[in-house]
Amino acid sequence: MQTGLPLRTISWSLADGTLTVVLDRPERGNAWTSRMEIEYRTVLAAAADSADVGAVVITGRGRHFCVGADARAVNSTSKNKAYDDGLREPLAEPGNPEHPAYGTRHGFLLSIEKPVIAAVNGSAAGIGFAIACFADIRIVAEQAKLTTSTSRLGLPAEFGVSWILPRLIGVSRATHLLLGSPVLTGREAADIGLAHLAVAAEDTLSVAQAYARGLVDGCSPASMAAVKQQLWEDVARPLREADADADLRLRRMVREPDFRLGSDALSAGTAPDYGARYRDETSEQETTT
Repeated sequence: MQTGLPLRTISWSLADGTLTVVLDRPERGNAWTSRMEIEYRTVLAAAADSADVGAVVITGRGRHFCVGADARAVNSTSKNKAYDDGLREPLAEPGNPEHPAYGTRHGFLLSIEKPVIAAVNGSAAGIGFAIACFADIRIVAEQAKLTTSTSRLGLPAEFGVSWILPRLIGVSRATHLLLGSPVLTGREAADIGLAHLAVAAEDTLSVAQAYARGLVDGCSPASMAAVKQQLWEDVARPLREADADADLRLRRMVREPDFRLGSDALSAGTAPDYGARYRDETSEQETTT
């Protein structure tokens, strides 16, 4: 996988179809900057287009996942009384242009036609919280601290979090998290359904990577792409339209190779090996420069 951009704040590695993307500013708690956003979206755009990538895991280097926007940028915004995202060039647009989440600041993760797993190894606040919410699966460290943080900064719910959070945990719980910006532990996040699993901090990445490998090996890429699109289109359309769309997809997908592979495995009483298309004895890695 090639990104075509020197990386200073993001690193990545690719093995057997699972791409691990690392927010890599540990000395600043992986705080978000415009440079990090450019690199992050560039890497994810390359992943979305790469036939070598079957699933994506996003994590943070060190003790934190992402503590939110860099404090220096926050202080500058307060001093200048004007919001400046620091971006001076067009951003890469990862994902499917036909998907309703495409082109949104962090919701574009929903439009990537591959499963995205957030391995929340430590604090996730503000933008870090948004990234975790828009991942398909969240695996968190038990003692990680998660918060929206915005109401304590005098800001609105950012980056579409007010759209995604009620769909993940319900309006009542979302209201609680958005109005007061309480801090949840990873265990508490799992208890309310915001996280799928809460594990020991040192196991967070390995559990997320194992989850990703299970999807890569055992699940059809075509099916996962279809399901992701259906999930987030169906929340905004009537059941009749969702059912009609599912029928059209079914009639098309029964003619495709993944269905043949799955049905042959079912007939043989074996597990389908969708991951064979990615498996290689070597792995790719690109580190920060």
